Amino acid sequence: MDILKTTDDLLSDDAVKLTFTGDVTRSLLIVDDDAPFRTRLARAMEKRGFNVVAVDSVQLGIEVAQESAPAFAVVDLRLGDGNGLDVVSSLRDARPDARVVMLTGYGNIATAVAAVKAGAVDYLPKPADADAVEAALLADGRPLPQPPENPMSADRVRWEHIQRVFEQCDRNVSETARRLKMHRRTLQRILNKHAPRA
Repeated sequence: MDILKTTDDLLSDDAVKLTFTGDVTRSLLIVDDDAPFRTRLARAMEKRGFNVVAVDSVQLGIEVAQESAPAFAVVDLRLGDGNGLDVVSSLRDARPDARVVMLTGYGNIATAVAAVKAGAVDYLPKPADADAVEAALLADGRPLPQPPENPMSADRVRWEHIQRVFEQCDRNVSETARRLKMHRRTLQRILNKHAPRA
């Protein structure tokens, strides 16, 4: 017996949705290779009325940008197959009025400048919540939004950064210490502690 697949079946976890359905004025492309974060952000933005396509690579991001040209995009700077700035450039070529927000765990002035030059309208450090992303996407020349009620403490931001570099170094303490320019024992003490309170 043949079973016809519904659209929902085709768009299940096995398939990646690459086109927008519904309101294209709220079309939002999310490009991030952190699957749990990408899924959480996509769901949160859908609840806020955005029509979301979420992909995990530069290649798929460029494909969606060229074929569907979304009105909004949230793009991670560093992806497994390249640089998110390439996706931003493709979006700008396909739709110059697209509002693009860069997300990254690598917060520094040089990358912020590169993101803005490529065409991003804002730059948010990870982990960014859906409220901050929505505010950045819809800011449209208005004054800066109010600071969050409970921002992360400096200790927590430092701890998050160290943990991210540690993971990127394949959990190699010596390599992480070298890249962070800190003593190995100091790093080990930090890694053995619980995360500071937000």
